Amino acid sequence: MDRNLALEAIRVTEAAALSCARLTGRGDEKAADQAAVDAMRRAFDALPIDGTVVIGEGERDEAPMLYIGEKVGSGGPKVDIALDPLEGTTICATGAPNALAVIAMADGGNLLHCPDTYMEKIAVGPVGKGVVDLNKTPTQNLQALAEAKRCNIEDLTVIILSRPRHEAIIKEVRQAGARIRLIGDGDVSAAIATTKPETGIDLLLGIGGAPEGVLAAAALRCVGGEFQGRLAPRNNEEIERAKKMGVSDIKKKFSIEELAAGDVMFAATGVTDGDYLDGVHFFPGGATTQSVVMRSKTRTIRIINATHYFDHKPNY
Repeated sequence: MDRNLALEAIRVTEAAALSCARLTGRGDEKAADQAAVDAMRRAFDALPIDGTVVIGEGERDEAPMLYIGEKVGSGGPKVDIALDPLEGTTICATGAPNALAVIAMADGGNLLHCPDTYMEKIAVGPVGKGVVDLNKTPTQNLQALAEAKRCNIEDLTVIILSRPRHEAIIKEVRQAGARIRLIGDGDVSAAIATTKPETGIDLLLGIGGAPEGVLAAAALRCVGGEFQGRLAPRNNEEIERAKKMGVSDIKKKFSIEELAAGDVMFAATGVTDGDYLDGVHFFPGGATTQSVVMRSKTRTIRIINATHYFDHKPNY
């Protein structure tokens, strides 16, 4: 993939973020998500790729646009695309922090095709590469990470989705002595927060969405971090869907390279202010955005601050 494509991808996430940010705090999750989807789809039309959505808004009969299998782009290199036009619909609707517009791209066949089910996850920045493991207990992972970071377990902070299913993990992490930040939604932003020391987040643990797991793995591949995942389907129907999409071993632990292989690009734009990125800030006649674009090939990370001016009506 051409390196200029990574910068072009930012236009796609910017368009989605600018559109749905108008609905921040308005309490309408569906409207915010639809605004992001519509804007992202239009922006893809100008992107010089022959793209196929492998992780999107759902199956074709569930999503009118950006569905799994949809073709996007104006023509060019063949790429697979994983996307979430609004990662954190509830976050945006309530005006909470860490909502993002996100896409990842890789050469065809290099992003894991997985159903919209759950995934057990562990994510950490570059210091934890080769140190943590999904098969270890939370206590063992905390001990190993503390040793790698040359600190005490009490110095570490683990980010976990606040869900009843995580009661045992939360209890063990607390007993081990680590601190916890519980979040309501947004585990892609939570995963990439582990790569930025200023966030104070050291480790992500728990079960979240499988599609978001592939997006997070793509981001961490670009920065040399660690991500591992294992599907956690909720019923037999999800197991069968996973098998139809090529996942024969439901209990398989996927490495970061199996989730997002080859030359990977990741782009995200903040919708609401967060740990990693600032959100959209409107001013009379325009708005500012902050985005990140990463490439696994060069491990280049670019933070892009942009000012957008509108005419009479915003044209995203």
